[in-house]
Formats: sequence, C-alpha cells, structure tokens
Amino acid sequence: MKRRDFIAFASAVAAGWPLAGRAQQPAMPVIGFVRITTPQDSAPFLSAFRDGLAESSYIEGQNVAIEARFAFNQVDQLPSLMAELVSMRVAVLVATGGTISGRAAKAATSTIPIVFTTGDDPVKVGLVASLNKPGGNLTGASIFTNRLGSKRFALLHEMVPSASPIAILINPTNSDTEDEAKDVQEAARSLGVRVFVVSADKADDLDGAFTRLKQQGARALFVAGDTFFTGQRSQISILAARHGLPTSWSSRIETEAGGLMSYGGSFLDVYRQGGVLAGKILKGANPADLPVQLPSTFELVINVRTAKTLGVDVPPTLLARADEVIE
Repeated sequence: MKRRDFIAFASAVAAGWPLAGRAQQPAMPVIGFVRITTPQDSAPFLSAFRDGLAESSYIEGQNVAIEARFAFNQVDQLPSLMAELVSMRVAVLVATGGTISGRAAKAATSTIPIVFTTGDDPVKVGLVASLNKPGGNLTGASIFTNRLGSKRFALLHEMVPSASPIAILINPTNSDTEDEAKDVQEAARSLGVRVFVVSADKADDLDGAFTRLKQQGARALFVAGDTFFTGQRSQISILAARHGLPTSWSSRIETEAGGLMSYGGSFLDVYRQGGVLAGKILKGANPADLPVQLPSTFELVINVRTAKTLGVDVPPTLLARADEVIE
C-alpha cells in the first residue's frame, strides 16, 4: 500500500472510531410524565420531580429524557395519554395528580414500572398491595390529603367558630374526595356545624359554584384536596375574597396564593419523592420493593394578609401553633 493511501486509510479509520463508539452507547432512558392539569399549572410540580431525579444523578437532557403529557383537566383523556407513552416503551411511567391517574396507568401496562402520586391511601384505592411492599409494577408517593379532612375542618372551625353553614367544594370526577367529604361531614356533626356540598370540575363552573354556595348562606369554604382545585387556587381565592369567605386548603402552595389557611404535607415534596423513586428504578430497583413514600411532617400555614382582607381575627392559639404565618 502506498504511503498516501495508507494515510488516507488510517485517517478514515480514526474518524470512524468515535462514530462506532457512539453507536454502541446505550440509549438515553425516557420517562413518561402525565399530569391531569395544564402545562402551566404543572410547571412547579414537574420542576420538583426533576429535583428528585437529580438526587439520583439524573439530569434531563444529559442522561435522561422526559416526555410530558397533560390532560387539561379532561380525565377521560388519561387512558389515551398513558397508552401513547406505553407504546413509546418509556422506561418509567409517572402518573400524577390523583388516584384516577394511577389507575389509568395501571390499566395501561403491567410491565413498565409506574410511579404515582396521590392524595389518598394507595392500598385502600387498590393501587398497591401494601405501603412497605407495593408488589406488581407500581410504587409512588401519597400526601394522604384526603385523610386529614376532620383535622382541617376542626382548624377552620377554630379559626371562625361562628361560621355555619360551611360549604365543602369537591370535584365530582375525583373519587378520592368522597371519603374526605364524609370525614368532614362527620367532624361537622360532632362540632354542631351545618355543612353542604358544592361541586365543580371545570374552570367555567367556579363562578356558578360560588353563586350556589352564597345562595345557601355559606359562611366559610372547605376546599377538598384535588389537583384541579390546586391548579385553580388563585381564581378560587379571588372568588372567596369577593364573597367574603374564609377558606381552608390542604397545602401551603394554596395558602400562598391567597387562601386563608392550610394544613397538610407539601405537594411539591411529594413530586420530589416521585422523582427520587423514578431515579431508583432507572438504576435497577424493582418498584415492587420500593415502599410508598409518605409525608414526614404536616404543617399549619396561616395567611394573615388574607385574614385582614376578610376581617377575620386569627385566634392567638392558632397563631402560636402555626408552622408559618404569611404576613
């Protein structure tokens, strides 16, 4: 072989090695992420999920990809969104925003690992066999929002002891809130407070819901734990202020948006925990062996600015017990 030909051959081989090496690299894993609400509302929760992934050294765009899908509050879209991601053979399917999302994912696949977030007891609603040993292909994180109804109602009653009746705002498409509403109704009976239920599952329904609750003489509003209501937290807070209604919410993020008070775990931390679980699965962990994550703390948050706007005098006993006071 002539020297000139050899140099050309050697150069071609050298240039080809990196291409061959890259071709043999494993494909970047893809996570399918589904949330019931809109991209805009989901942004802080998806960011918290990414933070959890980062704890396992997974950074989107570097060593993991995320395919996000949103149902825009149309729960009947969930099965098709799950099916689309299953057909893409994602490495992990993340079903967020409540039990209905987890159920849709479970119905879509029995082989792809699933990480869910919910406000209910995942054993009671049939997502997993047990909290410590989920079994199957599912694990996740629960904020147990819908098991704190009686406690939240008692705190609202302490805040406004003369308020009766109190309206309970629920999303009729969310089966999780049924138990919460029953829990609140039992607590109300024990406290001698009248309550009634008003429902809404679309943004356009909220004005009508507030008209109905005012027609029935509501003096305060208990907002059930629900992803749709979290997404509409600012609008609901504006309507409540317009109608002079003290509100009780399930998480700090809603009180920060203008709600009067909240009691519960951190929604954002639940999504962070979901990211941690997804990262462990990508590293080879079996979801059947990963315990469902639960809140480590519950916090009472009071928005004093909102209280002043509504003319509510916050009892000193509540202020003393609050984990955070927004002034």
